[in-house]
Formats: sequence, C-alpha cells, structure tokens
Amino acid sequence: MSGSTKTTLMTSFQPSHSEPISSNKGFYRKLPKGIWVLGFVSMFMDTSSELVHSILPIFMATTLGASMVTIGIIEGVAEAAAAIIKVFSGVLSDYFQKRKLLAVVGYGLAAMTKPVFPLATSIEWVFGARFVDRIGKGIRGSPRDALVAEIAPAQLRGAAYGLRQALDSAGAFAGPLLAVAFMIWLANDIKAVLWVAVLPALIAVFMLIVGVSEPESASHNAPHRKHPLFYNAQRLRLRYWLVVALGAVFILARFSEAFLILRAHDVGMAVGYVPVIMMVMNVVYSLCAYPAGAAADRFSASTLLLWGLGILIAADIILAIATSPGIALLGAAFWGLHMALTQGLLSKLVADNAPDDLLGTAFGIFNLVSGGALLLASIIAGSVWSIFGAPATFIAGATFAAFAATGLLLYRFHARIAFP
Repeated sequence: MSGSTKTTLMTSFQPSHSEPISSNKGFYRKLPKGIWVLGFVSMFMDTSSELVHSILPIFMATTLGASMVTIGIIEGVAEAAAAIIKVFSGVLSDYFQKRKLLAVVGYGLAAMTKPVFPLATSIEWVFGARFVDRIGKGIRGSPRDALVAEIAPAQLRGAAYGLRQALDSAGAFAGPLLAVAFMIWLANDIKAVLWVAVLPALIAVFMLIVGVSEPESASHNAPHRKHPLFYNAQRLRLRYWLVVALGAVFILARFSEAFLILRAHDVGMAVGYVPVIMMVMNVVYSLCAYPAGAAADRFSASTLLLWGLGILIAADIILAIATSPGIALLGAAFWGLHMALTQGLLSKLVADNAPDDLLGTAFGIFNLVSGGALLLASIIAGSVWSIFGAPATFIAGATFAAFAATGLLLYRFHARIAFP
C-alpha cells in the first residue's frame, strides 16, 4: 500500500472540523432553536406517517389481498423513489441555496397524500399514495439534513442529528400508539383510523413555515454555482464515498420495517394490536438516539458501528425464532437500539466528510445509494419470505449483517484506520 493511499485510509471517516469537543453536559441548551423546530417537525410528520405505515401492510394484505412479494415491491419502490428524488433536491438546494423552501414543498406534498390512504379501494391507489408520499420525503430529506448541518455548531453535529432522530422516533412511537388506540375505539375500522393521520401532518408543515429561518449561505460565487449540477460530485473526497458504501451495506442488512409488522401478525398478534411492534421499536430508538448521537461526537465511530451491527444480528435472530408476540416485541426493541446507534452517526459522517457548499448534494447521493440498497433488500426479503417463510427472512438479514461486521473489522485491521 502506497504512503498516500494509506494516509487517505487512515483519515477516512474523520471529521473535517477541528473544534474542541465539549462535554455532554448542556448539549440540549447549546443546540440552536432551529434544530429543535426541525426535530418537532419530524416528530409530527412521523406521527402521521407511522400511524399510516403501522397498519398499512395489514390493510394491503387483508383488505386488499396483496401478496408478500407485492408488499415488498411497493415498500422498496416507494423508498427507492424517495432516494432518487433526494439527489435532485439536494443538488438544487446547494445550487439555489433554498433549503427551507424545498423542505416545505416536501413536507407539504406528504401531507397532501394522507387523505388518499383511507379513500383507497385498490392496491393501485395505495401504491400511488405511498409513491407520492415518498416523493415528498425525497424532496425534503436532503435539504433538511443539510439545514441541520448548517444550523448546528460543527462540534455538536452528532448531538444535533441525534436530537432530530430522537424526536423523529418519538413521533414514530406516537403514530402506532394512536393507531392502537383508535383501532380499539373504532372497532378495527382501518379506513377510519387512517383519517387520524391528516392533522399531525398539517401541524408539521405549519411549524416548519413559521419556526425555521433559512441560514446564511455561501455567496452566489461559490464553486458549485460555476459548473453543471452533477459536476460537483467530483469534488467529494474518498472518505465521503467510503461513508456512502458503508451506509449501503447497513441498509442491505436491514430491510423495510414493514416486515416487522408482518412478523408480529405472523406469530399471533391481533390486527388491532399489530402497531405495538412499531411502538416498541421506536420508543427504544427515541430514548437512545440522542445519547448515541452525543457519543458520536466523542467516541470511536467504528466501535458504535460494530455495536450496531451486532445488535442487528441479535434482533434478526430473535425475530427468526419468535413463536409469540412477546418475543417479537423483544426483537423489535433490539432493532430500535440498532437504529439509534447507527442512523445519526451515519448522517454525522456524511456532514463531516463533505464540503460545506455541497452538503445537499452529499446527502442526496448518500440517500440515493441507500434507497437502491433498500429496494434490493426489500425485494429479497419479500421473496425469501414467500419461498422459505418468515424465519428464513430474518436469518438472511442476520447473515448479511455478520458478513458486514466481519468486513468492517478486517478493513479496520488491515488499514489500521484511526476512526474518530
């Protein structure tokens, strides 16, 4: 290995800033107001989205008669569409420096789709609404993530992403909780429950419009404005592309969460209580995301990533051997802990290893690759489930996660990488 190559590898995943890292004490107070507002916007929109998603797979499978493969394809295509759009919205937010405007458009579009789900009379309606909803997610995702990086002090980016993920996950807990409550109240009338999702989506859009200001950005003479839009991808460094590859590996080891819901129903959980599995996953995710994000500002990235893969393996094994709803809920809790340890950290690594004037582009490319990986993982998971059954699906996920952890350990040892 040449000296220059080894130097590049040695610095991979290291942050691009050099500010001193303060203690965890007072992180909540030090984070700017805009970070909190973006977190609550995510919370309300996720309350709406997860209320829908926690009962939608059952709605598709029972009311509309969709197969497991069809559900896997719908979930994968919808998320892949979001990922593709994130590239364009990220690039445009860099070029025009209008991150908030794009975020408002994305959240607004998602809010407009919510009434379509209860009105659906066929799988085509659901697919269309799910697709457009994810288009909205794609439009808002990269500009919002870039906003977090621009609003938060560089030395607190891990804490900022962790806080946003924590509030986002709180909404992901509240959504299924509302679904369960209204399923009981409305005697398992799924279509009536889906209408509840409309209000929190509208609240999210309103908060974003009135509560977040566009940060001061680079001037119109910034380098990214002098070249064609995708020319700027050439300015992204090797360490950034290694983060992109790492994110794709994590997604391949973790397919759509729709299969958690289907697994809960498969082991005997009543339809009205199936959203509980998402509640358990997201309450663990919410409670652990901020501490994990703050830890990412201080401790080894490789250690946190390896712990995350190890916990994902445990979650898959538990879900594979589950014979009762209680065991499935335990597997969901481990799944949520894995998400807390890895998602905010990967966002921080993207922000730390991209030029400040290309943050939108960097998040867009990262999300595109991750979305393609999710499409592949979801189709494979649905196919394995249909052919070999539910346990085999989760054993396959655990196997891939084990290979990923082994590869990360070997890469770290061979290159002697100094992770932050």
